Amino acid sequence: MKFARKRTTPPRTRRSIGVLAVIGGLLIASALARIGMQAGAALALETSDSEPRTEAPSNESAMQEPGGQAAPAQSAEAASAGCPVASDIGPILDALKTREERVSKRESDLRARMQALSVAEAEIDRRMTAMEEAERRLRETLAVAKTAAEDDVAQLTQVYATMKPKQAAALFEEMEPDFAAGFLGRMRPDAAAAIMAGLSPQKAYTISVMLAGRNAGAPRE
Repeated sequence: MKFARKRTTPPRTRRSIGVLAVIGGLLIASALARIGMQAGAALALETSDSEPRTEAPSNESAMQEPGGQAAPAQSAEAASAGCPVASDIGPILDALKTREERVSKRESDLRARMQALSVAEAEIDRRMTAMEEAERRLRETLAVAKTAAEDDVAQLTQVYATMKPKQAAALFEEMEPDFAAGFLGRMRPDAAAAIMAGLSPQKAYTISVMLAGRNAGAPRE
């Protein structure tokens, strides 16, 4: 009996590539945001150095002034707060890497199990074939032995039947009754009667009872 074979699940390569592409895009966006903030801060510093210095407005007036622009440092902090940085992406990368390793391990275990099942199935098939071959040889041996035994009994019966009745009766007198009845039952009626005539009355009676008991269950027309 064969086991159904299962197909191995292909690695999820496309999903891993999509996740890595998203992470790469986030890293590039973070780098561009940092470059923009540094360029804005440098430009604001050069502008403030070239213009005459005036008394800097207080924080409260700057916050209350309608339409007023925030300071470059505050803009940089706001931009920095709104963009993901490498420290935020690190745990995500670690989690994705751990998940990818776990999936790879499961796939490896599945492949190992499938290989073990294939080996076991092949071994079972080999043993079944060997058992069927041994059974076939045993049947042939039994058939040959049965045929040979039948041929030997038939040949020996023919030898007893062709002997002189007196000599055959002397041999049958020494046989066990059931053994002698087996040979006499295979002989022609005239040959069996000639041998039975040479037996002692007790031996002939015992053999006759056994022959009658064997033929009692035979079907009648």
